Amino acid sequence: MSNSLDTTTAPNAKRLLWAGFMAILAAGVGFAIRGGIFDNWGKEYGFTATQLGAIGGAGFSGFCFGIILGGLIVDKIGYGKLVALALLAHVLSAFVTFGASSPDNAYNFLFWGMFLFAFANGTLEAVANPLVATLFPQNRTHYLNILHASWPAGMIIGAVIGWVLDDKFALNWKLQLALYLVPTVLYGLMFMGQKFPQSEAAEKGTSFVSMFKAVGILGAIVACYLLSLFFGDIIKAKLPDNAATIGYAIGGVLLLTISVITRFSIGSIILFVLFVTHALVGAVELGTDGWIQNITGNLFTSEQGKFLFIWTSLIMFGLRFCAHFIETKLKLSPIGLLLVCSVIAWIGLNLASGMQTFGMALVALGIYAIGKTFFWPTMLAVVGDRYPQTGAVAMSIMGGIGMLSAGLIGGPGLGYGKDRFAGEALKEKDAALYAEYKAEKPSTFLNLKATEAYGLDGTKLAAAKEAKEKTEAQKVVVEADQQGDRRTLKADSFIPLTMAAIYLLLMIYFKTIGGYRPLTVEEASKA
Repeated sequence: MSNSLDTTTAPNAKRLLWAGFMAILAAGVGFAIRGGIFDNWGKEYGFTATQLGAIGGAGFSGFCFGIILGGLIVDKIGYGKLVALALLAHVLSAFVTFGASSPDNAYNFLFWGMFLFAFANGTLEAVANPLVATLFPQNRTHYLNILHASWPAGMIIGAVIGWVLDDKFALNWKLQLALYLVPTVLYGLMFMGQKFPQSEAAEKGTSFVSMFKAVGILGAIVACYLLSLFFGDIIKAKLPDNAATIGYAIGGVLLLTISVITRFSIGSIILFVLFVTHALVGAVELGTDGWIQNITGNLFTSEQGKFLFIWTSLIMFGLRFCAHFIETKLKLSPIGLLLVCSVIAWIGLNLASGMQTFGMALVALGIYAIGKTFFWPTMLAVVGDRYPQTGAVAMSIMGGIGMLSAGLIGGPGLGYGKDRFAGEALKEKDAALYAEYKAEKPSTFLNLKATEAYGLDGTKLAAAKEAKEKTEAQKVVVEADQQGDRRTLKADSFIPLTMAAIYLLLMIYFKTIGGYRPLTVEEASKA
């Protein structure tokens, strides 16, 4: 590795890099274990796919609050205090989640437990992302990809835990989930007593308002829209008829507040485009990750589903150490890398929608894994390269947008797709059987009444799947459910296709201004 690649701004840079690696690994472990026990929750509490998607969505939405709030204050209060807050939230989330004891209280305990867990994860990324970008200014893409290699590593560990403890030994799901506390303790010890650097913007004394100006009204629109959906979802349980209106009102107040803080700065159009694109990244990468074990386990076997999850995570883990090699040998800019990956992800999801054999699943999901590998960390690197004057602010807001999108659009959207397509498939095959198996309440997407569709009752569907000698009716139900999964993956593939079009336009833009390159704070402030 060249000297320029290893150039850092602090003597303990590698210690801090690996402490951040362990912190995100803890998040990946918890995420994978949760994905593996979705079926336990569905059977034990009778949840629909949309309800499970909403609970999983809280595991993203809370992240937004952690990373955005943390990103706004980290340059002022320092990294150490946020690490301590994350540790506290991680431990508290375990106690809240384990409070689920019956169908009457399970939804709320699981939802808020996941929210707290995600809040801790977001707070840690508010530390780790700008920290690594500051420590390795000469090669942000490479080191941010190494940092985020911990995410698939954590998912591998979590999936293996579920494979062994759930499938082999049928250990209580609460005991399985508690194991994420092990890497939590380790990252706390690794961060303990370390001296942290300041971001380039903070070191130069850049004011908070100046850091926020590039985000401006345009960037705030993206974040505030997603926040309005989040608050609407929370209020829906108490005021179902007015939830959306109240959510949008809260989002409007937040947008006005940010406008005043930034002195009505419009913000950067390119940063706005990056924010919108990262919302798509969150939906297709993390939203799909949250459901993929459930989908592949349904199309094949539960054990094969876990193996496929580990397979795709291993690909991501290995490739994220190769970003520098790919950039230099293939002479791809970060935007060029993102464009190529979007096309590969689109191809992979299309192939996955038609997979009938386990061998084909290995190929299709392997291609998809290659495509999604570099999305998240490379997008963060682009913001660090082009908007260093924003300190941790823009990077943290973009991370929050990605997670909010995964929680509010990607996860619930795939759950809604499964409900809608499975219900439609069963209705096409046998209307009477559909009437018998359909869920009591309709599923909707983005709180829109026009999207109402009835999925299949979780308890009845589980009984049909688990029957050793299935009746003809049960076979029809299971086939319809599988058909719904395939249609869902097909619909999901349009997201990376849209991303590819955006990255192509960004490449053309950078070509017109002399090419892509990292900017200094002074250059970025003048741009």
